[in-house]
Amino acid sequence: MTGWTADRIPDQHGRVAVVTGANSGLGLITATELARHGARVVLAVRNTAAGQEAARRIGGDTEVRELDLASLASVRDFAAKLAADHPAIDLLVNNAGLVLLGPRRTTADGFELQLGTNMLGHFALTGLLLGSLAAARAPRVVSLSSITHKRAHLDFADLMFERAYRASPAYGRSKLATTVFGLELDRRLRAAGSPIVSTLAHPGLTRTNLTPRAWEHRPRLGRLIAWAGLLVTQPVEQGALPQLRAATDPGVRGGQFFGPGGLGETRGRVTEARLSREAADPSVGRRLWAAAEELTGVSYL
Repeated sequence: MTGWTADRIPDQHGRVAVVTGANSGLGLITATELARHGARVVLAVRNTAAGQEAARRIGGDTEVRELDLASLASVRDFAAKLAADHPAIDLLVNNAGLVLLGPRRTTADGFELQLGTNMLGHFALTGLLLGSLAAARAPRVVSLSSITHKRAHLDFADLMFERAYRASPAYGRSKLATTVFGLELDRRLRAAGSPIVSTLAHPGLTRTNLTPRAWEHRPRLGRLIAWAGLLVTQPVEQGALPQLRAATDPGVRGGQFFGPGGLGETRGRVTEARLSREAADPSVGRRLWAAAEELTGVSYL
C-alpha cells in the first residue's frame, strides 16, 4: 500500500509528546512511532501497570503517568503535575476512547461514560495544558474522531442520553462531540493568534481491543464479532497512521481531518477525511463549547 507511512515522520528529538490511552491499540502504536523517531513520550494511562508494560515494549524515552479521563479530579491532578515537570509540551494526542455497549453508566462526575471519557475528559485536559502547549515551539493537539460521527446528532436538551439510552448512538455522539471540539478549538486558537495547531483524525475500521472490551457483558458474542471483524477491518498499525500524520506532518494545517481513503473511509491509505455537516457547523461548535465549559469547570480561550 502506498501513501503516507510512519517512515515519513520527521525527527522528534527534543519534543515532548503526551498520548492518552497509550498502553494499547492505536495509542500504543502512536506512542511507539513517536518514541522511535526521538520524542520523549508521556504515556497517559488509567492502568499504570499496563502502562509500564507498554513502556517496556516501546523502549526509547518514555514515562508513565496515571490519568483517568472519567474523573475530572484525576484530569486536574495529572495536568498540574505534568505541567510542573514539563513547562513546554509539543504534542497532545487525545487518543483514549471507550466503547460501551451495555447499560448506561456514568463517570465520577455524573456524565454519560462515553461522552465524559471520550470528549469531556479530553476537553478539560487540553484546556488545563494550554499554557504548556503554548510555550512549545510548534505545538499541536490531535483529537481522535470516528466515522460514526457522521451518523450522530448532538441533542443539547439531553446531551447525556438520560432519556431512552442507547449505547451505540451514545458512542457516536461522543465522537461527534470530539470532532466538534477539535474544529472549534482550531477556530478559537486561530482567532486568539495562538501558535497551537488543532488537527483531527479517525482510524476507519481498525482491529483494536475496543470491540472485545465493549462486549464484556456478553463475552462470547464479543469474540464472535471480533473474529468477524477480521474480514472488514485493517491492522492497528495502518489505523494509527491518520493520527500520526495529523500529529507530525509539517505541512498539516489547523482544522485538517485525516482518515483512511478507501471503502467509505473504513480502511486504506491516509487522506483527508470528510466531516458531517453538523460537525462542521460553527454554531454547533460554540454551543458545545459553552456546555463543556459549564460541565467541566474548565474555561479557556
